[in-house]
Amino acid sequence: QVQLVESGGGLVQAGGSLRLSCAASGSTFDINTIGWYRQTPGKQRELVARISSGGYTNSADSVKGRFTISRDNAKNTVYLQMNSLKPEDTAVYYCNAVSMTGYTYWGPGTRVTVSS
Repeated sequence: QVQLVESGGGLVQAGGSLRLSCAASGSTFDINTIGWYRQTPGKQRELVARISSGGYTNSADSVKGRFTISRDNAKNTVYLQMNSLKPEDTAVYYCNAVSMTGYTYWGPGTRVTVSS
C-alpha cells in the first residue's frame, strides 16, 4: 500500500506561481511512476505531468514550458512547480502513483484557484 498526501494548493493571481508537493509513504519502494493529474467539474481527470523511477518525465502540452515536475527519492516526495499560472489551470490537483505491478494510488487532492 502507498499513501499520498498533497499540499501547496491555494489561491493565486494569474501570472503567479505555486509549488505543489506530494509526500508518499508506505510501500514507496514499489512506486514506478508518480505524478499529477487535475480535474474540473464536469470534466475527466487529466494528466498534468509525471515522472518515472528512472527520471523520465512527460507532461501535457498545455503546461509545457510553465510547469516542472521533480522527484526527491530520499524524501519520497514529488513536486510540481507551476509558473505563469492561468485561470484555466484552476482545478483540483491529484497526486497519482503507479506501482511496479500496475496498481494505481491517488491522494485526496489539493485545490488550485487562479484568479484573473
